[in-house]
Amino acid sequence: MSRLFGTDGVRGIANKDLTFELAFKLGQAGAYILSKNKDKPRILIGKDTRASGDMLESALVAGICCAGGEALLAGIVTTPAVSYLTRHYGVDAGVVISASHNSMEYNGIKFFDGRGYKLPDEIEDEIEAVIRENNAEIPAPTGPEIGRKVCAPNAVQDYISFLRNTIDVELSGLKIALDCANGAAYKIAPLVFSQLGAEVHTIHNTPDGININENCGSTHPEQLQEFVVKIGADVGLAFDGDADRLIAVDETGELVDGDQILVICGLDMKSRGVLKNNTVVGTVMSNIGFDIALKNAGCSVVKTKVGDRYVLEEMLKNGYNIGGEQSGHIIFLDHAATGDGILTALQLLSVVKRKDVKLSELASVMKKFPQVLVNAKVNPAKKNSYAQDPVIAAEIKRIEDMFNNGGRVLIRPSGTEPLVRVMIEGEDPEEIQASADKLAKLIEERLN
Repeated sequence: MSRLFGTDGVRGIANKDLTFELAFKLGQAGAYILSKNKDKPRILIGKDTRASGDMLESALVAGICCAGGEALLAGIVTTPAVSYLTRHYGVDAGVVISASHNSMEYNGIKFFDGRGYKLPDEIEDEIEAVIRENNAEIPAPTGPEIGRKVCAPNAVQDYISFLRNTIDVELSGLKIALDCANGAAYKIAPLVFSQLGAEVHTIHNTPDGININENCGSTHPEQLQEFVVKIGADVGLAFDGDADRLIAVDETGELVDGDQILVICGLDMKSRGVLKNNTVVGTVMSNIGFDIALKNAGCSVVKTKVGDRYVLEEMLKNGYNIGGEQSGHIIFLDHAATGDGILTALQLLSVVKRKDVKLSELASVMKKFPQVLVNAKVNPAKKNSYAQDPVIAAEIKRIEDMFNNGGRVLIRPSGTEPLVRVMIEGEDPEEIQASADKLAKLIEERLN
């Protein structure tokens, strides 16, 4: 039987994979495991704008109350808001109902501990074990010991107050375009930037339960790029459905991705003497230009596996305070325990204001090398054996020698599909595409 928890909580098609019954059991088991030795555990729940959120919220509340807990409802808030408010309110755990950047038919349930951190694998395994054992060990209180649900009426404003206090500049004079992905940021983001003095123009901020992430947001920023140029904005900001990631757009309509944002903010932190251990954390998918820009400025670079949880683990382990992914998941550990798209936007805009330069000029410090990704379909039993194949190894070495330090090859077996992903990075788009196609074909021949 496959593991219930994936890399980012429990996720699937709502009412098919992620059913009311499963959500109930997750609420019940989660309340029990995350708050052992508590008479009345308190758990905060937030959700994005998907139509299925109400159904899953009701199920979670029922499970928590059945276990004797108190469910504190924050309503529609972002994933990082749940992380922050869990800490801020001093509750035992937080739960967010969201499938992030996925389309509306999907939903997910993700837990945070009392400090606002995503759960480690071993705690998720405990929750899963209780569910698989039919919740037999969970007490079933009766009478006055049954739990209740209460509302957190100030959740949005409390989170906005926190966000505003993460920067020490006003945003007056900036014309900002926001793409809220018809998701959880649709109220919060315009309020934050308006309250800080910016002129705010929004698109995709009229959620109807169905249009979340639909050709919009950080995974589809094309309309925002056009909108920025059309209205003459200084910067565009695109969030995903739960607003834990950010992709920016400069005043010319060019994208500024997570790697570039990390470089801009990392170098600014270095200049102010607040970059801990003089290090920025990225992943193996970070663009080679990311490494070059930071190293040329005297910063160290640490790489992790793909996934913001691995970035966070590295940051906590070694005392780093900024890290993230090309996709826009960026963690400012001095302020937050998880990636936060709105917080990241504020940090980026604070650099723009303090330096009084265009975003395009800030982004130009990093040269983005073209990247291509080609999937090789292989025998599932052999997808991890590419490194032991001498013919494949020889071809990888030949390609890298050809680049002469001006590019790289990255091979990643898929965790869920019978695929080996071939990513090649270099200066000539046609050359790297041809090399990636050739290498993928060779991998298919050798591993089938």
